[in-house]
Amino acid sequence: MNEMKANWDDLRLFAAVARGHGLAKASKATGKSAPTLLRRMLDLEKSMGRELFRRLPKGYELTDHGQDLFNKVIGLEGGISNIWNNPVRGKSTLVKISAGTWMTKFLSEHMNAIVRPDDNIVVHLISTEEILDINRRQAVIGIRNRRPHQRGLAGRRVGRVRHAAYAINEDVSTWARYTGNTPSAIWLKKHANEDNCIEITNPRNGLDLALIGAARVVLPTFVGDTQSGLVRISETIEELDSDQWLVVHDEDRFSPEIRRIVDRIYEVLRDLHRNHS
Repeated sequence: MNEMKANWDDLRLFAAVARGHGLAKASKATGKSAPTLLRRMLDLEKSMGRELFRRLPKGYELTDHGQDLFNKVIGLEGGISNIWNNPVRGKSTLVKISAGTWMTKFLSEHMNAIVRPDDNIVVHLISTEEILDINRRQAVIGIRNRRPHQRGLAGRRVGRVRHAAYAINEDVSTWARYTGNTPSAIWLKKHANEDNCIEITNPRNGLDLALIGAARVVLPTFVGDTQSGLVRISETIEELDSDQWLVVHDEDRFSPEIRRIVDRIYEVLRDLHRNHS
């Protein structure tokens, strides 16, 4: 009975956060503080093995799983046991890993060494050039090019990332120029001739263009050096050198499940940097 009561309370708070599109309105509606609601929602997501909310800059938005659960909750009168016996509920731990395009590619190629079948973990691999807010749990683990300074975050340096220009040969003069605000995109805006470039909105497209000989591209050396058919056409670009950090919330690093994933990511990244130092 106590377990059922606790489960219903979590669902009641979940519905309040969903209706309020965030913690502020839900806090007023339930009398619970925003930090308490955040913790309860994270616990609920972990217990269900599903991401229920997208944490956006201006509030919360339900995921498909969250909308499905919300539809069940609002139609609930007294029989909440049907929700908790539903197959959508699992006991897996949800781990959201945020990284840039190239690191996401690397992690995908080494996922078997990071997550194992008996881990009982659901991984969401988020590829983005933006820095997600780990304090707001937009991600659980982040791989970043700078040391974290926000309160509540723990960082572990894993190595040094270097960049160079690549093409099928030095005769290729057209640049693939990314339109974002990453350090390499900013460098290209300064050094690539605007009249002799192909603008791209996804860094991965630069690699595709380079492989068919349509453009030269700036890549991390751990990517460019491993691409068959490409050669370095420049020295490493020192102003793009950056330390790489593995970042996690202080509270999450004490979770055994999350700690295992963090340690395994650290090991595969250390091997990467030993081979491309």
